[in-house]
Amino acid sequence: MELNLKNKLFIVTGATAGLGNGVAVNLIKEEAKIIAVARNTENLENLRMQYPEQVETVAGDITDPVTYLKVLEVLSDRYLNGVLVNSGGPPAKAFLETTPDDWDKAYQTLLRWKVVFTLELLKVFRKQQYGRLVYIESSAVKQPVSNLVLSNSVRMAVVGFVKTLSQEIANEGITLNVLAPGFHETAAAERLFVKKSEVEGITIDAAKQQYTSEISVGKMGDPHEFGMLATWLLSEYSGYITGQTISVDGGNIKGMMG
Repeated sequence: MELNLKNKLFIVTGATAGLGNGVAVNLIKEEAKIIAVARNTENLENLRMQYPEQVETVAGDITDPVTYLKVLEVLSDRYLNGVLVNSGGPPAKAFLETTPDDWDKAYQTLLRWKVVFTLELLKVFRKQQYGRLVYIESSAVKQPVSNLVLSNSVRMAVVGFVKTLSQEIANEGITLNVLAPGFHETAAAERLFVKKSEVEGITIDAAKQQYTSEISVGKMGDPHEFGMLATWLLSEYSGYITGQTISVDGGNIKGMMG
């Protein structure tokens, strides 16, 4: 499918690894231009050198206001087609392992920066009367994941504000959707395998196999396949889809509304 993305501009946070990189690479393949944001300066530079005509970079932690304000400075007054809102998750912990400080940090890293960044982006999109926002959260918002109580809880607040906001601006040409990935071949999934191996006294490979055995399609997800769906949601052709939380989990969620 031709997505008509040539030379159109997108912001991609968490662009050099995992699911964010899957989205960045797919946008580049569609000949879009991206402002790539990540903490790893070496990986960012490698991405820019591979695609010097399509990639601009901003190095920093996107959850830090200094970084997302710098992103907006780089954007300047250019027309912006869409944004992938994405960052790493909190540590893997059971509820009884958490402290109030863990919850405060989870609020900052999973929710607060997304609210503030979204408010800033809306100034751009509402002026244009067009925009696409795609948030990468987790299948944990539909079915809790063991040892991920912080993510299970706080990511649901993101879904709540995205759904509400999508209704408030539905007639302004701006869509907001959440992608809820299950287990993919990423470093983020690896932390769960490590945690499970520690809790159950098994090898990391055995822990990964246990998770894989619970996935209906029988394998971990491919970040680049995930990126294809996100890229379509960031395109003009997704205009009739807004306020949705879409599972990308290999059939792992068992509920009827999964």
